[in-house]
Amino acid sequence: MNKQQLFENIKKKQSFLCVGLDTDIKKIPQHLLSEEDPIFAFNKAIIDATADYCVAYKPNLAFYESLGVKGMLSFEKTVAYLRENYPDQFIIADAKRGDIGNTSEMYARSFFDHIKVDAVTVAPYMGEDSVKPFLIYQEAWVILLALTSNKGSHDFQLTEDANGERLFEKVLKKSQDWATDEQMMYVVGATQGRAFEDIRKIVPNHFLLVPGVGAQGGSLEEVCKYGMNSTCGLIVNSSRGIIYVDKTEKFAEAARNAAKEVQQQMAEQLKGVINA
Repeated sequence: MNKQQLFENIKKKQSFLCVGLDTDIKKIPQHLLSEEDPIFAFNKAIIDATADYCVAYKPNLAFYESLGVKGMLSFEKTVAYLRENYPDQFIIADAKRGDIGNTSEMYARSFFDHIKVDAVTVAPYMGEDSVKPFLIYQEAWVILLALTSNKGSHDFQLTEDANGERLFEKVLKKSQDWATDEQMMYVVGATQGRAFEDIRKIVPNHFLLVPGVGAQGGSLEEVCKYGMNSTCGLIVNSSRGIIYVDKTEKFAEAARNAAKEVQQQMAEQLKGVINA
């Protein structure tokens, strides 16, 4: 899916919501544990319930890898189900990969050749040769970690050099030598508030993947005020705030209602962009 197609889908659905599939076997409704594949059964129900209100899904690989081979099979089945039944959805593998070149090449091969997701999150701190293997795939996206929503982001990402330039700003500037806004996005946490203003000065046209709205306390209104651009430029993720709203047999209906509520808020924020 290219940038224009993503924006067209955002306009069509009046939504830039990404549903995070952080599927924890210890948190899904108990009645699903009798299923042959509880993780996939949960994901399928969540997808069927929320697909009308979102433009992307983001399975977090840690939740699948923690279950070994069975978990990875659930992940692959989830991606295949989306591809077959909801081809308009943008699929992000939240894997935070990044290693020396030949290792990154294997990661890229896994996600883009074998599993066939649209995008993968990548840690940029080993530099260009750790990122380039992902960019060989012209139809796929790299989403670089820039400024994350966790408390520890202050430990390194916000440190300044002698000229007052912060590390995340160096990442944004340098990485533009590697790819354009047609193939690269950035992770920017919703809890970073007005830092979006500084980020947009450096990357005005790139899409930003924004976690941290909802359970982590980020404000959708603030993110939109400082981070939205003329093509929306945002994919805002919500995981726990949607998929774990209810743990009874009505969990999917509750997730649908939660996704619809967020979509309605997003439709309001998009009015200026869509009508411009």
